[in-house]
Amino acid sequence: MGNNRHEAVGLTDEQAIDMYKTMLLARKLDERMWLLNRSGKIPFVISCQGQEAAQVGAAFALDRENDYALPYYRDMGVVLAFGMTAKDLMLSAFAKAEDPNSGGKQMPSHFGQKKNRIVTGSSPVTTQVPHAVGVALAGRLDKKDIATFVTFGEGSSNQGDFHEGANFAAVHKLPVIFMCENNKYAISVPYEKQVACENISDRAVGYGMPGVTVDGNDPLEVYKAVKEARERAGRGEGPTLIETISYRLTPHSSDDDDRSYREREEVAEAKKNDPLNKFAQYLKEAGLLDDQSEKQMSDEITTIVNEATDYAEHAPYADPEDALRHVYAE
Repeated sequence: MGNNRHEAVGLTDEQAIDMYKTMLLARKLDERMWLLNRSGKIPFVISCQGQEAAQVGAAFALDRENDYALPYYRDMGVVLAFGMTAKDLMLSAFAKAEDPNSGGKQMPSHFGQKKNRIVTGSSPVTTQVPHAVGVALAGRLDKKDIATFVTFGEGSSNQGDFHEGANFAAVHKLPVIFMCENNKYAISVPYEKQVACENISDRAVGYGMPGVTVDGNDPLEVYKAVKEARERAGRGEGPTLIETISYRLTPHSSDDDDRSYREREEVAEAKKNDPLNKFAQYLKEAGLLDDQSEKQMSDEITTIVNEATDYAEHAPYADPEDALRHVYAE
């Protein structure tokens, strides 16, 4: 591994460190949410652990002032990079009135925040794909230079929404970046029982768009692929399908027991490729991080997570009548 791969793909030292910091914040928030869930304080967690490199690497390659993100439920790294805060995410986990996603109405991980152009997600998987295509079409009609970035798991790439969205975007050469976060499992179903083709990116040719598979444990490789896709979109050359290969380090959600469908040895082996450890190692080799600065960063992030948890736990719940807000005309 060369010592300045981040420079080779166009990232400054500060951006590379910021990337790691965002990944670490996502991981520490996620770990805290599991503890809160297991102690009975929050009802549900769906985890980003093992996928932070793909999420953050991708988000850093976009125009985060103008582009739209349509994340799927694991994308804590994406929404943090787009401007959501630890406090926002904890308010959602505790379902409090100030939760910017839905005011505490929806389950956590249904991300949506207008000011940061994060488009609200839904419980049925992959519904965000046609929405991303629609937002891209609207941007073109308004003559805006924007792209939309949409993510989904490899399991949900088998849904009709993916087919319709990909086909429409390719026909009309819309600026959409489709990113499949392949974490090897659709809940309890392993990859080989979901699809017969070797890579999800092999499907791109059927729609007439480029497709590429990259190492989802390497944020720099993901950054490079998404940056190229964003440049293509900006030149009017249409959509790209990117597949990131990583591994889901946790059960599907806090309601799932993954021991029933995968061996503990498999999970332990995957942890050796933990993207956080690998990227920290790279930053140390590049001279951007040492044990002292790493500890300082870790301590700062722990403080942020502690403050967010404390704030959200003590914040007020919505009033019962707020359940009707944004449902009926007022």
